[in-house]
Order: sequence, then C-alpha cells, then structure tokens
Amino acid sequence: MTERISSVETLDVRFPTSLHRDGSDAMNPFPDYSAAYVVLRTTSGAEGHGLVFTVGRGTEIAVAAMRSLAGMVVGQSVEELLADPGALARRLTGDSQIRWLGPEKGVVHMAAGGLVNAVWDLAARRAGKPLWKLLAGLTPEQLVAQIDFRYLRDALTEDEALALLRGAAGGRADRERMLLERGYPAYTTTPGWLGYDDEKLARLCRESVDAGYELIKLKVGGNLADDVRRLGIARQAVGPKIRIAVDANQIWGVPDAIGWMRELSSFDPYWIEEPTSPDDVLGHAAVRRAVAPVKVATGEHCQNAVMFKQLLQADAIDVVQIDACRVAGVNENLAILLLAQKFGVPVCPHAGGVGLCELVQHLAMFDFVAVSGSTEDRAIEYVDHLHEHFVDPVRISGGRYLAPTTPGMSAQIVPASLAAFRFPDGPEWAAADDQPLTTVA
Repeated sequence: MTERISSVETLDVRFPTSLHRDGSDAMNPFPDYSAAYVVLRTTSGAEGHGLVFTVGRGTEIAVAAMRSLAGMVVGQSVEELLADPGALARRLTGDSQIRWLGPEKGVVHMAAGGLVNAVWDLAARRAGKPLWKLLAGLTPEQLVAQIDFRYLRDALTEDEALALLRGAAGGRADRERMLLERGYPAYTTTPGWLGYDDEKLARLCRESVDAGYELIKLKVGGNLADDVRRLGIARQAVGPKIRIAVDANQIWGVPDAIGWMRELSSFDPYWIEEPTSPDDVLGHAAVRRAVAPVKVATGEHCQNAVMFKQLLQADAIDVVQIDACRVAGVNENLAILLLAQKFGVPVCPHAGGVGLCELVQHLAMFDFVAVSGSTEDRAIEYVDHLHEHFVDPVRISGGRYLAPTTPGMSAQIVPASLAAFRFPDGPEWAAADDQPLTTVA
C-alpha cells in the first residue's frame, strides 16, 4: 500500500521573552519569540517537522496560512514527495489563486517554506542523515533540479549552477571530515539586545570573548547617544581585535543610516545590518558606497531569491544573510547560496529566535561542504535562547557550531514544550502572573 501524508498538524507556540527584553531591538522592542509550528504525519507513522519564526502577535496568521496550504500536501505519495521536494515547493509557491495574495512574498510564502522544510526534515529522517549531510551527498544535477530558475536566469543559469557545484566537488570528503572535527564558526548577538543595561552588556561581551567568539553583534538605532555609549562599552570590553557588527533592524531611511553610521565609525564596526528597508535595493547600494569600509549585510527579511539577486546585481551588500524560515524553505535557499557563490559574496546566516539556529546551521554546513568550500569571513549567528525546547538543540563549543549528527533538520520541539507554551491556552500562558506583550490586544 502506498505510503501517503495522512495529516498536517499546526500549532501556535509562543515564549514570553518580552518579560526580560530578550531579543529586543529598535524595530521590535518587546518581542515574544514564537513559532507557527507544523508536523507532517504519514500513514506509516513517520513525521516531518518545520516551523515559521515570528515574534508574538500575528503568529496565528502564519498558522492559518499553513492550514490553507495543507490541502496541497495531505494525500501526497511520500515516495514521490521525498524524491522531488522541489516539485512541492513549485506547487505551493506557484498556485494561481494563492499567488494573487502576493507572488513569492509575505506570510503565505513563509508558510510554504515551513511545509517545505518539514518535507526535507522527513526526507533526512528517512535517509538516516542530518539534513546538511543529505544535501551534501546529492549530485550537482540533483541539486540543480531542486531550484526554480524562472526569475534567476539573468543572474544565474542552470549550467552556471552546475559548474559551481561541480567545481566544488573535489575535497568534499575532506571538508566533511573537517566540519565534524572542528565545527563551523559562530558569532553571537547574545550581548547586544537594546533592552539590556550597560552592566549586562559589558559582562556578556566579556563572556562572549572568553567563550571563543571573534565577532559579536549589537543592536542599534534606538537613540544615537545611547548607541555611542553602548558601542564604547562594548569596544572597551572586547578590545580592538574582536569584530563588532551592528544591526539597525530596518529602522532608518537611507540618509539617516549614512549619518548614523558615520557617528559610529570611530568604534570600527565590522558591518551594518539591515540599515534600511529590506526591499530597498538602491538604498542599500547608496548606504554601502557611503559607509565603506564598513560592510553592509542584509537578508533576514528578504522575501525571496529575486530580492537577493537584485541586491547582488546592484553591488548593494557585502554579506548575504540567509534565513531558514523567511523564504520558501530549503529549495529557495539553495538558489540563494548559489547566487552568493556566483557573485563572490560570503554568507553569514541569520539565526537567533525560536529554532532559527537549529535549522539554518544545516544550510551553512552544506554550503561549506558542497558549494563555497570556505568558512573565511563566514559565521552563523548564535543567540543563547530557547534551545532547551528542541529535541536536537544546537551545540556550541569554542565559538563554533558543532555539526549535527541526528537525522533530520533539527526542527522538532520537545512535546512537553509544545504543550506548555501553546498559545493562548498552554499552562505557561494561562498561569503567567506578568503577561507578556503578545497578549495585548
């Protein structure tokens, strides 16, 4: 009897991080780190897990979008689905009625990514491999077949992608061995939330250096005088050799970004992240020209591969920041990794919130083994929040991600945590004395 997808379960899961200002930045001062969580179940009892990261209110919208798309997954042959996840990705993002809501953008596109990632999690579990290893073991032809090149061929063709992957084929085994032995570089944003006081900022900066991190990131953009003071504290705490990146989380217009960064330049910032609207390609290019040699990084809120294509074509960014839960899942991120390699721009994935570190580590490690072959000027963001809620949490040692070895995409949340933090009726919410901001109407 043919094994099929029997059900798609969706859950609204929220963690009250706003109580302690964890995750706070200029655009999101009181976030409650949350997930629209999805579980695919098959007629044989197998499961695939995925999620979409959110910051509180609105998570119910992402859950509703997943439910709307679920009918395109339920009943599908598991064998056919796992043989070609790209076919599902194209079906979910190409449906004519759904595209009317916004072709390849917004909540529906992210929801499609959650489902696609769950399929890849199922595929990796079925293969008995962590996702990075499953992807790295595919042939160049198999990888290229997973990518929709329709809107990308003016920047990257199928033949060019094949050439890039074939060029990286030599040394794959050695890089895999190095990855398992040494891990992958990390950088940390743990010290840098805007809601932390100066003493906590300085202490966490020192602890980060002691833990082996060579790059830390601070949030900026709330108040210029505060940013000058905080950058001064951080620079004094870590010394001149540690890189300090700064992140404005889209709070500025272009002139503000340029002026603000000139005021912060004396602290030798390594990059400015999301200096303006993530959709403003020419604005990013203008900021990059004006603030050099400070680098410009973006990608956390880039809605699809087309935006990345244009940012790269316009010489608008120095660092590509993929996100495992922003675009339509693994398949679209494969395209973005290849675009970055074609244009010679390093990838430093965005992570942090619920599950982002767990998921995106697989993509960065695949990139090292099978695409770029390099970790130079590359690191995965790390934030020390909420990992205890995952069945296969990230492991960090000496400022480096240790390669996952458990089959899957590391997306599964512990069942007890799902029950406790289910919104709004989970016991952690029902019994809360101090209600976080997510509960405000």
